[in-house]
Amino acid sequence: MIKAIIFDMDGVILDSETISDKTWKIAQDEMDVTTDQDYINMCRGSNRNDTLQILRKVFGQDFDSEAFLNRATVLFKMYEETDGIPLMPYARQILEYLKPQYRLALASSTNGGAVERQLTNAGVIDFFETRTTGEMVEHSKPDPEIYLMACRSLGLEPEQCVAVEDSANGIKSAAAAGLKVIMVPDKIAPTPEIEALCWKICTTLKNLEEFL
Repeated sequence: MIKAIIFDMDGVILDSETISDKTWKIAQDEMDVTTDQDYINMCRGSNRNDTLQILRKVFGQDFDSEAFLNRATVLFKMYEETDGIPLMPYARQILEYLKPQYRLALASSTNGGAVERQLTNAGVIDFFETRTTGEMVEHSKPDPEIYLMACRSLGLEPEQCVAVEDSANGIKSAAAAGLKVIMVPDKIAPTPEIEALCWKICTTLKNLEEFL
């Protein structure tokens, strides 16, 4: 019944979360704000609008979340231009393995322009038949909208698709949309709540070869 595999990008295909963590910490230090909340993990998988709302909840409604994200974006681009964004382990290998067997698509909360640039620079953009990105939806992950839209872009029902995710927000989104979910943890270990939503949990992308 499985006809398509829909991938998240950040932390699944590209090792961009590592760079984001560094740039967010720099921006936080520059703006001299602190919090006990794990706000970075709260924002993983969210688009810009939802991230702005989370930052205001964490740091207060008077916090200039636009300035924070703009600064973090500038810093990220500096890293990207200097060193590039590496692929996650086995990313190209698993894409090459799956492409002859399944239709491949992307569902990323990142803006479409950045998605196109980063996947092109990494040399993997042509693996994906469709790309559904953050600016295309009103509510990002954990809302199911982005995965429902990604399925429609392929002309398939959610039960015909598998999502590959690393974040709690992404897993909740895909599961709520009705897809089978494979978690490949990056920065966040699965909790019992998340484990219950997953079809499979893999150590690396290479493990997908065992059952796909």
